[in-house]
Order: sequence, then C-alpha cells, then structure tokens
Amino acid sequence: MNDPLFWILVIIALCFVVMAISMIAIAVVVSRVVATVKRLEESVQPLIQRTTVLSEQGKTIMVQGKEIAEQLNVMTGHLTMATQHLSESAGLIKEEVAELKVLVGETAVTAKDKVALISRTIDDTHLQVRSTTHYVQTKVVEPARELAAILAGVRRGLEVLFAPEPKPLNESYSDEELFIG
Repeated sequence: MNDPLFWILVIIALCFVVMAISMIAIAVVVSRVVATVKRLEESVQPLIQRTTVLSEQGKTIMVQGKEIAEQLNVMTGHLTMATQHLSESAGLIKEEVAELKVLVGETAVTAKDKVALISRTIDDTHLQVRSTTHYVQTKVVEPARELAAILAGVRRGLEVLFAPEPKPLNESYSDEELFIG
C-alpha cells in the first residue's frame, strides 16, 4: 500500500467506475428524452391529422357557402372566421412541432458531444494504463526475473560446491544406487 503504483492503479480503477456510471446516466437521460419525444410526436400527429381534416372540411364548407352566398351572406362570414381559426391552430401546432424538432436536434448534438468526451477519456485512460503497465514491466518484473535467475544460478553453484563426494570406484554399489529411473 506504500507503493505509488498501487495508488495509481486504484485511481485508474476509480476512473473506470466513474466513466461507467456517467455513461449509464447519459444513456438513461437519452432514452428518457427519446421516449418523451416519441410520446409527444404520437400525441401531436393525430392533432395535425384532425386539423388537416378539419381544414379540408372547412374549405368544402366555404365552397358550398360561396354557392349559396346570395342567400346566406351572414353564414359565409362565420365560416370564414372558423376557417381562419383552424388555419391559425394548424400553424401554431406546426410551430410547436418545429420547436420540438429543434430541441431534439440540440439534445442529440449534446449527447454526441458527451459520448465523444467519454470516448476521449477512455482513450486517455487506456494510454495511461499501457504506459503504467510498461513501466511496471521494465522497472519491476524484468529486474525481478533477472534476480531470480541469478539466485537460481547461485543456488546451483552452492549445491555443486556442497554436494557429497562421490564414492570411489573400488567400492561396490548396491542395486538401488545403480538403478537409473
């Protein structure tokens, strides 16, 4: 725990956890925004269709009103006003839909920027991990491997130096000692 490399690895691990949590939070927010926009689009679409139908019906009534204009001048004025109100309503609805599309576009751009930021952060962290791994490999693992090889050589040398002397050739060996297994 007193080794600074341990704390570097702990900080890197915490960074990965924070990045994962932030990516999950962004995904949740984006999915909620998408769901809200879909619901809003589904609720506005029937209104636009109804307004279009009402507008077409108003135009039909206006045509019929012109045919009977001599008999119903007062009725034509009222129908004209109704048609204007329907057109204004359709215009307002179209403006609201356009504003919603702009809002969704801005949200998508912001989400893309955040995803790019997270991607850059992950790339930077990856580079840090690679450089830390390289540092540990060259400064710790390779010297430890060399030390282990040196100690193994010293051990073999000591075994050779302190090994018991072989028996002279004129002594007889037992069968077990001659067995090569």
